[in-house]
Amino acid sequence: MNRWLFKSEPDTWSWDQQVAKGAEGEEWHGVRNYQARNNMRAMKVGDLGFFYHSNIGKEIVGIVEVCRESQPDSTTDDPRWDCVMIRAVRPFLRPVTLEDCKVAPGLEAMVLVNSSRLSVQPVSPREWEIVCRMGGVDP
Repeated sequence: MNRWLFKSEPDTWSWDQQVAKGAEGEEWHGVRNYQARNNMRAMKVGDLGFFYHSNIGKEIVGIVEVCRESQPDSTTDDPRWDCVMIRAVRPFLRPVTLEDCKVAPGLEAMVLVNSSRLSVQPVSPREWEIVCRMGGVDP
């Protein structure tokens, strides 16, 4: 099982909105970056990811699960763009900010720390463990 991070501006799509979608989940549409798209194409049902509020807050606030593998993005007719469907699994007890990640030992190589603009990114098993503990949840 792989681990990921999904970034969303909370005034566009927030953790609370993701939670409200329930077990059905929500299509992670609108991604127009080839690297982020390729990351979604690599995802499998059951993969977990961090839900990150970008721009406002700049913090990881919860964990999501991939509940449908990559398919064409329903918001465009352009066949280059795909998306997965994700559902909320659990919130963090304490949000983990970008600044927290930048200073935490073991997160120096994390994509979020080094390439914070990528909207869908991989997370290593060690990074997953560290961030989960920082957020107050079991990895």
